Amino acid sequence: MVLSLDLITGLLSFVFTLFIFSYLIGDNPLFRIAVYIFVGVSSGYIASIAWWQVIWPRLINPLIFGSILEKGFMLVPLIGAILIFMKILPRMAGMARFAMAFMVGVGAAVTIYGAVAGTLIPQVLGTINIFDLLAASARNVSPIESIFNGSVILAGTIFTLIYFHFGARPKADGSMQRMRLIELFAWVGRIFIGITLGTVFAGVYAAALTAFIERIISIINFIGNFL
Repeated sequence: MVLSLDLITGLLSFVFTLFIFSYLIGDNPLFRIAVYIFVGVSSGYIASIAWWQVIWPRLINPLIFGSILEKGFMLVPLIGAILIFMKILPRMAGMARFAMAFMVGVGAAVTIYGAVAGTLIPQVLGTINIFDLLAASARNVSPIESIFNGSVILAGTIFTLIYFHFGARPKADGSMQRMRLIELFAWVGRIFIGITLGTVFAGVYAAALTAFIERIISIINFIGNFL
């Protein structure tokens, strides 16, 4: 049974890999079949996870087996879910605005907090801590190297932030022009942004190339084991 299951999974992996690779010759039904199956399976998996880890344990189960207080708390998300389902009916779609507005507001608040607490503040603390010469000496890093690295990081942070400064003054012809010093700093920030995007692209390309090599090796190994 184990061998047959391995054979079936290996054969399916081999077939769908060829379906995906068929996109190299253009959009075709084989590629669409693979994409539709992938989207369908992913949607089913996400729906299953949402049901067993969110809807059932956090909504349905407390409504059925929970205390009166828990049932009272669960009425709020239940009413919100019912209002969102009202979008299915065109005449009652407006009732979903309250729930959607609440979700968008909470989502925006969480996103802003995450950006500040998870990105901005750690970036500031990381830029400050890199000038800590005592911590650098504990890591066997020379003070000159620590100051140089910290200066590059600090300059990249400041120039990148200045690049997104859009304050400008109107010129005589009606166009808007930033200060020359701001333009110079923004140009330097553009260099740091280009380096960052290039590094990110190189990482994505390396990851994609690694996945491609893994698929090729998997196909070769499957053919060898099958023969």
